[in-house]
Amino acid sequence: MGCTAQVVVTVQMGASGVLGSAVYDAFRTGPHAVLGLAHSRAAGSLVRVDLTQVDDTRRVFEEFKPDWVVHCAAERRPDVAERDPGGVTKLNVDVPRQLAMLAKDLHFTLVYISTDYVFDGSSPPYHPWSEPNPLQLYGKSKRDGEIAVLSVDSATVIVLRVPNSDSAVNILLDVVEDQSGKKYKMDHYATRYPTNVLDIASFLVRLSDLNKPLPRIIHYSAPEPFTKYDMCVIFAKILGLPHQHIAPDDSPPSGATPRPRDCRLSTKETEELGVEGGLGCRKFEEWWIGYLNAVQ
Repeated sequence: MGCTAQVVVTVQMGASGVLGSAVYDAFRTGPHAVLGLAHSRAAGSLVRVDLTQVDDTRRVFEEFKPDWVVHCAAERRPDVAERDPGGVTKLNVDVPRQLAMLAKDLHFTLVYISTDYVFDGSSPPYHPWSEPNPLQLYGKSKRDGEIAVLSVDSATVIVLRVPNSDSAVNILLDVVEDQSGKKYKMDHYATRYPTNVLDIASFLVRLSDLNKPLPRIIHYSAPEPFTKYDMCVIFAKILGLPHQHIAPDDSPPSGATPRPRDCRLSTKETEELGVEGGLGCRKFEEWWIGYLNAVQ
């Protein structure tokens, strides 16, 4: 993509739109003309569009004539997906397929944001060519979305897999700050790779400036492994609070929507692309120190 381009970012359909908002803001800081699309939370400069309405979506894209479309909007919450299989299929499979068909017809590059939850977490690290084997409906819907967009002949499509963040880290902060005497058990079984949405957004902008053919599947992930308990310990250290009220639980979860144990994404192939600035991932503790100092 050239120095100045037309970029569409689908910010939000079902969930919070945190990643989409970060990507939208990141592209707006450069020379690009950027159109942000949202559905139920279309505020400010965002344009309200229901992406499930094919004709309305096509009309918007034909008028804007994008060079790149970054599709962040999705249902990303595994528990919600299990309760509404029809709805999650519509958002995570049918909409991406329609966007890939538009990419073919209108000659833009579609970047489909996917997840590490397409893997079962039993044999990390996972490479772009590793065989997906999702454990739950959410992961299956994202895998099916990948298949849908990559199956549209003559469409220029990139699948960008990033670590899933179905549980807000802020909830862990609340647990650490609760010094009322209440006891908590915190997951110390599953390994996660918390990746800052600002870093993903910055990488996408820099990736779009790379003037060479790109792989159809790219992995982006921060390298540091943590369990939820590990993150609580770090927050307690930053805040100067005791954490004896939080007990590590290293037993496999039971009765809940299954989550993979360790879906570490290999980024070796991504680092070899030659994107200016590389991955540019910030260290987890350093970022939170700066953030918490700024808000206190």
